[in-house]
Amino acid sequence: MSPFAKAVDVLQGEASVQMGWLVPTITLLKTKLQHIRLSSKFCVPLVDALQAGLERRFGQMLADPELIAAAILVPKFRTCWTSDENILKLGLDFIKSHLKEQSVVHPSDTSCSSEEEDFFSVIKQRDAQENSKQLESYLACPADTMDVLKSFPAVCNLSLKLNTPLPASAACERLFSTAGLIFRPKRARLDSKNFENQLLLRLNKRFW
Repeated sequence: MSPFAKAVDVLQGEASVQMGWLVPTITLLKTKLQHIRLSSKFCVPLVDALQAGLERRFGQMLADPELIAAAILVPKFRTCWTSDENILKLGLDFIKSHLKEQSVVHPSDTSCSSEEEDFFSVIKQRDAQENSKQLESYLACPADTMDVLKSFPAVCNLSLKLNTPLPASAACERLFSTAGLIFRPKRARLDSKNFENQLLLRLNKRFW
């Protein structure tokens, strides 16, 4: 089960923590597991169980346009991690729609008349076309480092929005703090089941 172990190492790594790594990693893992299933004589039930678990846990995520777009906006992957054109179209459509939203009409006065808005609408169209060209240039660029995004500002901004993690350990800290209050030195002989039950009761007391 080397592919499964490697996929776990990738997803729990400390270096590549962008959300865009999720969908390509799971997609390639499913492909590798299918190859193992076809060539294996004894591990078919195990592979079937792993595939069923991946589908149950990540099935909906693999078709999420935002997650697919996040993968495309990681230079290491772009569109080479899957051959499914429908999946890629979901992500590219998501990117294009958000790049259009980034196009802003230069006049900032919101009280402009409709005639003025029509007059300056060409600027908005020009910005949208420029963002679209940036996407095409990004997809055609051979470099696969994150630094390449600096050459495409609009694409870079969207990549930062989709791929920048928001780390917060507050929930874990609350769990550890509550566990410390329960497992005090004078109660050090609590068995694991009793300790777990008390922790669950303490954390869920608002539902009592």
